[in-house]
Amino acid sequence: MASKPFRFKQFDIHQDKCAMKVGTDGVLLGALAGERASFGKVLEIGLGTGVVSLMLAQRFEQAEIDGVEIDQETWQQAVENAKISPWADRINFWFGDFKGFTSDRNEKYDLIVSNPPYFSNHLKSPNLKRNLAIHNDSLPFEDLIKGVCTILANHGEFWLILPEYEMKIFEALAEKSQFFNCKTIIIKNKNKGRLFRNVSCFTKNKKEYSEIEVYIKDENGEYSEWYRNILIPFLIIF
Repeated sequence: MASKPFRFKQFDIHQDKCAMKVGTDGVLLGALAGERASFGKVLEIGLGTGVVSLMLAQRFEQAEIDGVEIDQETWQQAVENAKISPWADRINFWFGDFKGFTSDRNEKYDLIVSNPPYFSNHLKSPNLKRNLAIHNDSLPFEDLIKGVCTILANHGEFWLILPEYEMKIFEALAEKSQFFNCKTIIIKNKNKGRLFRNVSCFTKNKKEYSEIEVYIKDENGEYSEWYRNILIPFLIIF
């Protein structure tokens, strides 16, 4: 791990072996996922650098964090990042595909999170690692929903981040499996600006739906108070 890491306040992320580097999607998911004050068992599907899992380990001090990653080099780097973190004793990452992971699990998870690949009909890159990270051939939404429903506890929460159009597709497929969107955080770059991402929570039991709209930057082009507040515990710039 000779490359310069991405430094957070309580941990470092090395990412030279990962196709997808630390980005806004990941830190938003890590900061927002989870409605309750504490969780027992937590799972991240598709680790990338492991940043989301480490943020969740920091937020939920009693949680046992598991993760599964299909790309071997990416998985190895996520494992290395977890080992040098303050929470190494309660983090375990598995190498393999999500289907295989769910078939081997008897336990249920209280919280599951994912920043899933969502490109389905786009021209692919020559970079195979990047294709795995962004194209959903390896984990179509239908398979993701089926697997999550299998290992999510009845009271559990599944959080994911997607662009608006892909989230609508995911929500329609989820409802067919009696898996319901109970909350959506609509994230825009700035007020009256273009939509950046949706972060949504799905549960097995239908609940009253809530929706909020927030902004990454304010009218002056500065980071918004909301964005600063959710990331103050993590990012050195705040």
